[in-house]
Amino acid sequence: MALQLNQVFINLPVRDLNKSMAFYKEIGFEFNAQFTNENAACLVISEHIFAMLQTEEHFKGFTNKEIPDTTTQAQMILAFSAASKEQVDDIVNRAMAAGASKYNDPQDHGFMYGWSFQDLDGHLWEVLYMDPSNLEQ
Repeated sequence: MALQLNQVFINLPVRDLNKSMAFYKEIGFEFNAQFTNENAACLVISEHIFAMLQTEEHFKGFTNKEIPDTTTQAQMILAFSAASKEQVDDIVNRAMAAGASKYNDPQDHGFMYGWSFQDLDGHLWEVLYMDPSNLEQ
């Protein structure tokens, strides 16, 4: 039996917490105020998925490793699904209008459509739409 857990908390270091919060609000995300303070903010991605945006100093309290330089290094790509191709475009266009950087051009593979951006701290986000009716058997 596969391991099944209840919630996912992604921890991301940010240089300016207030700017990061404003950026994600512009895209359309909300924050859980119960888990938000001057050191961290709980970005609600879905009912069970959250990103803890943490000031770099606060983040360093959880690891002995260096925070990567996101201008030249990628630590991970955070990918999430959207309800349609139009929603993918809407989310990425909102991110770009809020200050995101282009990461990849839109990619249409027939059964899957995706587009990527870098947030204010260089974290890579990919927004995907997968049409199950177009999946090859």
